[in-house]
Amino acid sequence: MYFGYNIDEKLVKLANEVQAELVEVFKNFEKNSMIASAKVLKAFQDCQLSTTDFAEVTGYGYYDGGRNKLEKCYADIFKAEDALVRPQIMSGTHALNLAFTGLLKYGDTFISISGAPYDSLKTIIGLEGNSKNSMIANGIKYEQIELVNDDFDIEAIQKRLQQSKVKLVEIQRSRGYSHRKSLSIAKIEKVCKAIREVDKDVIIMVDNCYGDFVEDKEPIEVGADIIVASLMKNLGGGHAKTGGYIIGRKDLILDIAERYSAPCLGKDIGANFNENLNFFKGLYMAPEAVCNSLKTMAFASRMLEKLGFDVDPLFDEERTDIIQTINLGTAENLVNFCKGIQFGSPVESYVTPEPCETPGYANEEVMAGGSFISGSTIELSCDGPMEAPFTAYMQGGLTYEYGKLGIMIALNEVLKQI
Repeated sequence: MYFGYNIDEKLVKLANEVQAELVEVFKNFEKNSMIASAKVLKAFQDCQLSTTDFAEVTGYGYYDGGRNKLEKCYADIFKAEDALVRPQIMSGTHALNLAFTGLLKYGDTFISISGAPYDSLKTIIGLEGNSKNSMIANGIKYEQIELVNDDFDIEAIQKRLQQSKVKLVEIQRSRGYSHRKSLSIAKIEKVCKAIREVDKDVIIMVDNCYGDFVEDKEPIEVGADIIVASLMKNLGGGHAKTGGYIIGRKDLILDIAERYSAPCLGKDIGANFNENLNFFKGLYMAPEAVCNSLKTMAFASRMLEKLGFDVDPLFDEERTDIIQTINLGTAENLVNFCKGIQFGSPVESYVTPEPCETPGYANEEVMAGGSFISGSTIELSCDGPMEAPFTAYMQGGLTYEYGKLGIMIALNEVLKQI
């Protein structure tokens, strides 16, 4: 019965075989988790974190010592000069929009050097939709350079930077809804060095969503000026109820902070909504949460590979984010897999996901995620566009045990329909 879930015996046997194969893979995840844990603990101790730093500050949010310490910790952990970590940043997309609009003005040019951005960013840029508040509608020029064999086209990037002034280059570390591989820190380091060979001033910005604490270094350490992500993903550790971060050079953070609040107010304003404790605790738990998510994804990858599905990355490939993709082949398989993930969730497990139109996405989407924090993708979740090859984009797993159970319940659902 497998703990009362009536999972097929063949699936249980396969899971036991896969578990034995993952021992060495898990050791690498645990090593990186230890490195990240040491960074976090050292930052908390250096800033002399106190229980008084968890106090709620209301109204304008002036003189919030806890908030200031939180942002100092983020800057120290990521080897940066400054950080903006706020509950008023509502998502990764919001954090990216805030960074773009804080740094770019009318007539400026920015280039995506990792190809097309993911769907929800296209409307911010103005590539889709008809918003008069998009970047293109406000006179900001956009260009993109495609990846070549899942790597940066350094020759094309250098050539373009030498032609005319570019204010900012943007790198999307994770794959989004594309079928390319996510971009490793080693590749980001290589392209940052190549950019600096021809342009010392252009701002290098990395969308770090899903990538935080996966490798032993972060983009700021290898040449990026600004990194951006959501706290409902890795660094929220399952505790942050909202929020996002922007980390990097002090002068750039000031410009972005003035867009976040108002000129000359910058980082000095903003009530903490009683979130300081959740933000600190989430960051403290983040290394373990990321490690568990990686273990869950490696387990899912090997299980699905053995069942004949096309997966990326493979279970023993090096990972730079927490995302696992599975090409399920048919619309029915994709929906059934998402149903299984939902049925294996702790919250709203009784709900049946169905494809529907979703704001910010071009195609109908099917999404599963019975999480304690709505939309939290460090908790086990899965979604995908209803188009061939019917790929599921999966991430999360606060604990490996819950993640493993969720995957097995999902696979049992798919196999019942085949």
